[in-house]
Amino acid sequence: MRAEAQAHIDKINDALALLRRFLDWDRALRRLDELNARVEDQALWSDPKAAQDVMRERRRLDEAISATRAIESELSDTAELIEMADAEGDAEMAEEGVAALAELARRADHDKVQALLSGEADGNDTYIEINAGAGGTESQDWAGMLSRMYTRWAERRGMKVELVDQHSGEQAGIKSATLLLKGENAYGFAKTEGGVHRLVRISPYDSAARRHTSFASVWVYPVIDDNIEVEYNESDLRIDTYRASGAGGQHINTTDSAVRITHIPTGIVVQCQNQRSQHKNKAEAYNQLRARLYERELAIREAEASAENATKTDIGWGHQIRSYVLQPYQMVKDLRTGVVSTAPGDVLDGALDPFMAAALSQRVTGETVEVEDVD
Repeated sequence: MRAEAQAHIDKINDALALLRRFLDWDRALRRLDELNARVEDQALWSDPKAAQDVMRERRRLDEAISATRAIESELSDTAELIEMADAEGDAEMAEEGVAALAELARRADHDKVQALLSGEADGNDTYIEINAGAGGTESQDWAGMLSRMYTRWAERRGMKVELVDQHSGEQAGIKSATLLLKGENAYGFAKTEGGVHRLVRISPYDSAARRHTSFASVWVYPVIDDNIEVEYNESDLRIDTYRASGAGGQHINTTDSAVRITHIPTGIVVQCQNQRSQHKNKAEAYNQLRARLYERELAIREAEASAENATKTDIGWGHQIRSYVLQPYQMVKDLRTGVVSTAPGDVLDGALDPFMAAALSQRVTGETVEVEDVD
């Protein structure tokens, strides 16, 4: 079989293998049979919430299993068609078969990513919190670049972006910012971005035009609704108010409208200053606190289930996930998956999907890649 067709087949088989592994195929088939039997039981429908939960799980499993089987069937049929065309010397039919394989490979890759976004909170909106590392203006400018990068990525996907909180740098960039991204699977995709991001470039703030290395950390946590219970004691909270900074008109800058909440047992700190009303900022800060505590619980569960440390449970400067090099050459390298881009301008403009898809796949396989950092 021609090399181009074989490359598509290999890609499709890799996607199918990951799908089967993610679904735990044999268990998924048994579970679907169980759910189908429960749907036939009239007693289930006396409890609307239980029925809704069963139907949701049943639909998700049925769609994933059906999609996987459909791809397997089409792959087999198309591969046979190409072999037959090659044997008969029908170049036109063979080309049509290769084109069909290419399209099937794209579909398999899409279905794979969609299946990987079936976690408990993956479909939710998300907060992205960015903090500049040590280094003053350099790191603050880098944090500002990251804030723009995630804003552009969200906009590319048709998401709505709101600035919840921001502390500007003295000369440029930001000391910290919290973005709220609203859209389909916002948390599912963005959760792979938690960690430390490193920038290497010729500094625009250095008159000697020397190369500088800057760091910024990213924290991602899902927005949760009232149906999810998050327990905490009010006595464990310290609530501070302070004068908001930045744009917002006279009132927002002359009263203590900004709110900071510290959860003392975990050290989690959230803050909001984007509203003119202290009451509204406090309500939003409470929403962030619940989201952070919930994300912490998800991270603990993931660590226990996968027997590997979730990188978001304790983000420190050692948890570097990606390097962005602008000088002396152009490269972005993910240090977890090995994914590389030689177009950092595109990445910084929001072209993050390949990095996110690879990180999602790695969460399923648990396979680590030894990747050397770039200088």
